[in-house]
Amino acid sequence: MTLWGGVFSEPSDEHLRKLNDSFPFDKRMFREDVTGSIAWANALARAGVLNGQEAESIVNGLAEVLKEFESDVFVAAPDDEDVHTAVERRLTEIIGEVGGKLHTGRSRNDQVATDFRKWVLAAITEVDQHLDSLVVTLVERADEQAETLMAGWTHVQPAQPITVGHWLMSFAWMLLRDRERLAEFGRRCAVSPLGNGALAGTPYPIDRLELALQLGFSAPTQNSLDGVSDRDFAAEFLFAASLVGTHLSRLAEDIILFSNPAFGYVTLADRYSTGSSLMPQKRNADPMELARGKAGRLIGNLTGLLTTLKGLPSTYNKDLQEDKEPVFDSFDTLVAILPAVTGVVRTMTVHADKLRDGLVPEMLSTDLADYLVKKGMPFRQAHHVAGRAVRLSREKGIGFDQLSLEELRSLSPLFAEDVAQSMSYDASVSSRNVTGGTSPESVRAQIAEVRRILSQ
Repeated sequence: MTLWGGVFSEPSDEHLRKLNDSFPFDKRMFREDVTGSIAWANALARAGVLNGQEAESIVNGLAEVLKEFESDVFVAAPDDEDVHTAVERRLTEIIGEVGGKLHTGRSRNDQVATDFRKWVLAAITEVDQHLDSLVVTLVERADEQAETLMAGWTHVQPAQPITVGHWLMSFAWMLLRDRERLAEFGRRCAVSPLGNGALAGTPYPIDRLELALQLGFSAPTQNSLDGVSDRDFAAEFLFAASLVGTHLSRLAEDIILFSNPAFGYVTLADRYSTGSSLMPQKRNADPMELARGKAGRLIGNLTGLLTTLKGLPSTYNKDLQEDKEPVFDSFDTLVAILPAVTGVVRTMTVHADKLRDGLVPEMLSTDLADYLVKKGMPFRQAHHVAGRAVRLSREKGIGFDQLSLEELRSLSPLFAEDVAQSMSYDASVSSRNVTGGTSPESVRAQIAEVRRILSQ
C-alpha cells in the first residue's frame, strides 16, 4: 500500500510506477532511513505523541527491519515505491498498526533529505580514507625519489630540471586540497532537515536540536522551505568528486606518458598492467587510462545535477529524485579508482637513468641567465644573452653545455671560468632551495609538512 493513495480512485499506471519508483537505487540508504526513523520515534515519544510502549515497539520493529536489510534477506513488495515506503511497510507487518504512527509529523520530503545527508557524510569519510592512502603513498615515493632528477615540462616541452620527488609531491598537495574541500562542505552538509515536514515544519513540539545531535548532525536547518529542497550538499559532493577525478586524470596522463617505452621513465607492476588480445608485446597502463576516462563521468554527473537544480521552483519537487543516482555513481567511481591508482603509484618502478637521459642542456639556459644576473646584469638583458647562447649552440651543431668560454664571452664579457658551475643539472636543482622549490632539501621540507598535516 502506498503512503499517499487515499484521495485517488484508481491505482497508478504501470508506466508511471516504472518512472516514479526509486527503491531500486535509493534502497542503499536503508541504514540511514532506519536509524533516522528510530530517532524520529524517540523524538515523538519525548514530545508526548507516542507513549513509551508504542515507541519501544516501533524502535524494536525498526531494529528487525535493519537486520533484514543487513542480512540481505529483506523482501521488497510491489508497492515499495522507495526505501521509506519499504521500511514503513515492513515495520507495520512486524508490529501491526502502531507502525503507522511513525510517520506522524514527518514527510518523505524531510525524511529523504535527512537520509541523503547522512549517507553523503558517510561517503565523505570513506572517500577521504582512500585519499589519505594515496597521499601517504605519494609522500613515501617522493621521499625515496627526493634527489632523482627528471625533466620538468611546460607546454609538454622540456623546461627545467626538477626532481621526481617534487613531481610526486605536486599531486600530494592537489589531493590534500581535495581532502580539505570534502571536510569543508561536510560541515555544511551536517545539518538536519528532519522536522521540516513537507515544507512548513512540524506541528508537534519536537526538539529539533536534540534530534539533530542524536542523528550525528551539528544543528537543525533554520528554514523549512530551504531545508526540504536544499541539495547544495549533493552538488558540492559532485564538485569535490569532479576535482578529485581531474587531479587523478592529470596524474594518470603523466604516468601513461612516462610508461611509454619512448620515454621509459617508469614501469608499471605486472599486477597493475594489462595486455593486448592481439599483440603479445603490449603492456598497457589501463588503470590510469580508466582513471583519466572516468574524470569525464564525474564531471558529467556534476553538470547533470546542476542543470536539474537550476530551474526548480520552491520547495520540494520530484525532479530532486534525480539527485541520488549521480552522487551514488560518483562515489562508486571514486572508491573504484582511488585504490587502483594508489597501487600503481606504490608499485611502479622509477628508472633514474632514463629520467636523467631526458634532460637536455638547453634546460640550463635559465641558469645561465641567472648567472649573469648575479654578475649585475638586468634579468631581461640576461634572458636575451642566454637566448643568443642557445641559438649559437644550435648554429654550431653542438650542445648548449659545450659552448666554450670564449664563445660565451663573445656574447657578454661578464662570463668567467666559474660559469661552468651553472651548467650542471644538479646545481640547477639544488639552487632552487626555497619554500615550494624543487631542491632535495625543499622537497623533504614539503614531505615533513604534509606528514605533519596528515598526523592531525
